[in-house]
Amino acid sequence: MTLNLRDNAIRLLANGFSDEFAEFCAGDERMHEMMLELAGEFVEQNIPIVDEEGANDVAVELLMSVTVRTV
Repeated sequence: MTLNLRDNAIRLLANGFSDEFAEFCAGDERMHEMMLELAGEFVEQNIPIVDEEGANDVAVELLMSVTVRTV
């Protein structure tokens, strides 16, 4: 597949800023809130914990085990 010049320039520009974007996301409280919400949903759907406090604790631990980085 051949990229046109504009698409190639866009990809190169984005690649040049990907590390800064990852740091921006990792340092933003909204990202942590969103990921904690997703971790809570994951626990609810996949891990049979009936104790709400325990489920929250597992969600927090899951969040702590994930990092935002470039690929």
